[in-house]
Amino acid sequence: MTVATNETTITVDSTVPMIRITREFDAPVEKVFRAHTDPELVKQWLGPRRLTMGIDHYDVRTGGSYRYVHSGEDGHEHWFRGSFHEVRPNELIVQTFTYEPFPDQVALGRCIFEDLGNGRTRLVTTSLVDSFEDRDAFLASGMEYGVREGFERLDELLAR
Repeated sequence: MTVATNETTITVDSTVPMIRITREFDAPVEKVFRAHTDPELVKQWLGPRRLTMGIDHYDVRTGGSYRYVHSGEDGHEHWFRGSFHEVRPNELIVQTFTYEPFPDQVALGRCIFEDLGNGRTRLVTTSLVDSFEDRDAFLASGMEYGVREGFERLDELLAR
C-alpha cells in the first residue's frame, strides 16, 4: 500500500507556553474526525508503533471524559486522562490532557478540523500548559516522535 506523506509541523510560541501541531490528511474531514472520536479507531493510530493502546473509557462529547493507557513490551504503562469541554462534529474538539504520573500538569488542547475540499483535511492542534518549563518538558518527553509516528499510522488507517 502506498500512502502519501504529509509533513507534520510542530511549533512553539515564544510568548505563551503553547505547542501547535499542523498536519494535512488525504481524507475527508468526516473521516479524520471519526478517527479521533471512535475509540476502536483511536486505538489503531494514537501514539508510536512500539506501544499498544488500551482504553478504559472514551466518551467524546461535550462534558465527556477519557482515560487510556499506552503499554510497552516491557510491561511499562503510561496512563492519560482528561475531559472533553466542547465537541462539534467535524469542526472542533476542546479537551484537557493529563499524564497521570504528573496530575498537576494539565494541558488544555484544541483540535480544529478544516475541510480543504477535494477530500483533504487540515488538522491544527494547540496545547497550552502552565509554564514554559512544562512545555519544554513535554517536548523533551519524546512527544514529537509519538505525534509524527501516530499521524503516519493515521494516514495508513485513513487509506484503508
